[in-house]
Amino acid sequence: MGRNNGFQQMTIPMAENRKESDEDKIATAKGVAKGNQKKFIEDKVFLQELEDVDKDTKVRQNSSELLVITKTKKLAAYVITITEKSPKKFRAVFVNRIQNYCLDCLEYLIEANSMRIDSTQNRERRKECQHQAFLKLKLLGYISFLSLESNCILKKQYEQISLQLADCINLLVAWRKSDADRFGKKL
Repeated sequence: MGRNNGFQQMTIPMAENRKESDEDKIATAKGVAKGNQKKFIEDKVFLQELEDVDKDTKVRQNSSELLVITKTKKLAAYVITITEKSPKKFRAVFVNRIQNYCLDCLEYLIEANSMRIDSTQNRERRKECQHQAFLKLKLLGYISFLSLESNCILKKQYEQISLQLADCINLLVAWRKSDADRFGKKL
């Protein structure tokens, strides 16, 4: 573990060390694949790819952080790692855009989470930040698809982005629903 700008960097634990079981991860991935009308890869292959991503991805761990923020940080770290290896001709078109969407989304999520919910105005601002984060995630998915079609990223990289993106979107939607239930349907 090293220090970088005051933040402690830690390698994300391997799949078998996480609270979420392998069966849960496989079931989630199968559900996402089915929802996207795609064929799911074998269980063992999925877990191996998950371990490979986790080994190379470093994210600040903070137990008080929302899971959607942690997953988005992991997605951003993965995207930045894989896009560093993209061909130079795509850096201005796709790479910068993909990286910026990840970082913008993270910014909106952190802003929404740090907001005090003591007034209607703050609730509305939080809802707007959550909506902007949702839009950035959707745009990230589309630009990632275009990057795949242009051979800027590999198919397995696109699949990994899609899986992580689906997790982030599902968690964000659940967070918004939780807020709506908590503060009444006006949120």
